[in-house]
Amino acid sequence: MKNQSRVTRREFMRNCAAGTAGAAVLPYVVKAANGSGTIPTGANMKLEDYLNHFQVTEEHIQQVMAEALSRGGDYCDVYFEHNISNYIGLEDKAVNRAYSNVDYGVGIRVLKGDQTGYSFTEEISLKAMKQAARTAANIANASAQIPTAELTPRPVPNYYPIKTAWEDVSIDKKIPFLQTINEKVFALDPRIIKSNIWFINNTSKVLIATSEGKLVYDYRPMGQIAVSCLAEQNGAREQNGFNLSGRRGIDFFTPETVDRLAGEAVRRTVALFDAVKPQAGEMEVVLAAGSSGILLHEAIGHGMEADFNRKKVSIFSDKINKPVAEKFVSIVDNGTNAHIRGSLNIDDEANPTEETYLVENGILKSYLHDRISAQHYKVKPTGNGRRQSFRYAPLPRMCNTYMLPGPHSKEEIIKSVKKGLYAEDFTNGEVYIGAGDFTFYVKSGYLIENGEITKPVKDVNIIGNGPEVLQKIVMVADDLKMAEGGWTCGKNGQGVPVSQGLPTVKVSAITVGGLNA
Repeated sequence: MKNQSRVTRREFMRNCAAGTAGAAVLPYVVKAANGSGTIPTGANMKLEDYLNHFQVTEEHIQQVMAEALSRGGDYCDVYFEHNISNYIGLEDKAVNRAYSNVDYGVGIRVLKGDQTGYSFTEEISLKAMKQAARTAANIANASAQIPTAELTPRPVPNYYPIKTAWEDVSIDKKIPFLQTINEKVFALDPRIIKSNIWFINNTSKVLIATSEGKLVYDYRPMGQIAVSCLAEQNGAREQNGFNLSGRRGIDFFTPETVDRLAGEAVRRTVALFDAVKPQAGEMEVVLAAGSSGILLHEAIGHGMEADFNRKKVSIFSDKINKPVAEKFVSIVDNGTNAHIRGSLNIDDEANPTEETYLVENGILKSYLHDRISAQHYKVKPTGNGRRQSFRYAPLPRMCNTYMLPGPHSKEEIIKSVKKGLYAEDFTNGEVYIGAGDFTFYVKSGYLIENGEITKPVKDVNIIGNGPEVLQKIVMVADDLKMAEGGWTCGKNGQGVPVSQGLPTVKVSAITVGGLNA
């Protein structure tokens, strides 16, 4: 396929800068191959549209991969990406901050055994791509060259269909959401003295080709609204917030969503005026359904990423097919959940995502694999090869990690606790991957006294060890809920969007840092 037009890098950046000044969505506009107008946007784009979008042909890609394998590499892939993000912020009752960011380029990876050569360029021209390919090729040094397979487009599912592409949503359609939320926040409680609200939308278009002949593409939307409140009562001030995020379009942010954002942010903030600081010590902890699954993600999920196990860093590296929890505990990582923040139609190595059982009926069944670890363990990739952008090589990463429902009920679990902590939401966590030791700050939580949820708590940390906590899970409810917020997972300097989930879970003992800690 041949392009009928070309936009230079300088023109591209100039056009983007002009759009940023108006804080508008920044579509990358090029002429369609037939000269009839702009190329399609959103999930209706086809392979030809992506090739036109990145101004490349299949022949160009084959030439680049041949260059990448010219020094004897075993495998290579080429990852094209165009990412547009837009931010609007409201503070002091006025929309006073807005910016846009555009990232555009291609990354080229060469593998030789378990060694990686990587290079990228922001200039998608044949000359620049070949130069980057030669740099990545230096990981190998052999005379034999593995031929590349003929590129064959692969079908890609769509786990996050949207009605309207973010490229087609102007700023004047977003501002009313912020203003309405702001008005509702102040109307809900007279103690609110300040609110910050921000609206972020993001669109990524990716095109991936591999030396094994895969050719896939994906359109990845993301939307998020976050609300933070500051309240004052008798000279004391408290702050908290709430946010919603997912692979969704503007249609997700309905009047009901706006009401929920304002209501939850205010509720969580003013509840802190009645909060107490519990006595420090070891106690029963009930993890609320939903966002408290971040503990599962951080303290357990990272230890199940295959690179940590391949390198014998994780405490789980020798526990495949061994019991690690009670029989009613099953944990999965899933990239196929509809509209959830961590979902992907394909991973960043061109593999389909899937539901992977990490723990099934208490037995550790699998790690999360990218291409390198899958070859090491002689299994197939699990669709967990992920990267922050075209500037990075992929790593084994979680998508949406959650525990499946169990045999108990939330009411049964709460009633079983005489004195304990009900943890609703966490923040500021630290985890040591090898041993699994962690500490988390409880952002929203309550005391449990004599089988009832009572006073809210504040200034509370929980401290423990992930694998030990997994073994101390003694009850799992049937009320699985996925987290809805804008979680971003960091690893080796890369951040990727993720989500997690949990039913209501009872842990027999975790150290709680409170008074006299």
